[in-house]
Amino acid sequence: MKKQNISKKILYWYDNNKRQLPWRKYTSEKQKKYFTLVSEIMLQQTQVKTVIPYFNNFILKIPNLKSLSKVKDQKLLKYWEGLGYYSRARNLKKAAIKIINVFNGHLPSNEDDLKSLPGIGEYTAKAIMAIAYNKKVIPLDGNVERVLKRVFNLKKVNEISKDNLHKKKSFFGESNRSSDYAQAIMEIGALICKPSTPLCYQCPISENCKSYKKKDFEIVSITKFNKRKFFEVNIFQNNYKKYFLLKNQKFNFLKGMPIFPMNEISKVKFRNHIGKKINIKMSNMDMKIAIKNVKNYPIKKNGFLIGSNELSNWTLPSFTKKILNTVKKT
Repeated sequence: MKKQNISKKILYWYDNNKRQLPWRKYTSEKQKKYFTLVSEIMLQQTQVKTVIPYFNNFILKIPNLKSLSKVKDQKLLKYWEGLGYYSRARNLKKAAIKIINVFNGHLPSNEDDLKSLPGIGEYTAKAIMAIAYNKKVIPLDGNVERVLKRVFNLKKVNEISKDNLHKKKSFFGESNRSSDYAQAIMEIGALICKPSTPLCYQCPISENCKSYKKKDFEIVSITKFNKRKFFEVNIFQNNYKKYFLLKNQKFNFLKGMPIFPMNEISKVKFRNHIGKKINIKMSNMDMKIAIKNVKNYPIKKNGFLIGSNELSNWTLPSFTKKILNTVKKT
């Protein structure tokens, strides 16, 4: 089948089956670019269904680049609360400031300028180029990877490498509707070429798919191992039942976010800990946490006391909430 026919089939399917996602409902090109920037940052390591309500609320509160560049950090993080990976929110604001100051308020359209913005790497840059500017590029996300692995029935480590998958993207060819085409390919991966139960009978390119012909739908991935680290968290509660938290300046994760005072410890010390222990997975870390109640804790400059009835007024990461919920149960 010619590549032109492949693009036509994919776009025909997309026109009739695409999801009505809020970032696709723009009223101007300027709004389209802003919606694309915000949604792509939110979608980093986060599922579409999770992002939708956050995106809707975020756009309602912060409708454009100017308001994003001026929003106070506390409000910004409050709007982001629950979405996780809070550095994305901070980088998004920094990007807005740079777009206004360096690029005269215009979201860049080339990869190098886009990658100069905080929080934007190769994939996000290509996604913005394709979706916001109709550039003839196909971003390689997890959905597109899965489609390519099945189309070519790729199983070996060298076959599923990023470099090889980028080469295999030529299978899709090009389209003058590059914005729709990039989203259409990702949509097929999300809705049709699912990880465990692909809906091949609905797929517009099944006749070109080697996995479909072989009835071999297993997806091979390069295994990534999370780093296992051990921590001791100190819980101090005063006579007024208020907990002591501090703004994290010590660890690379959750920078500037409220956490309980904690230290990295050895595996031996963790094993010998008598009190409560919990596991928390964060990004590429498998965190083993020993919870220790302390009677006295020096009030530090970046620390503060917070009562249970005040929690709703603070933007607490899920990491801190999980520890707090564990403490309350003991």
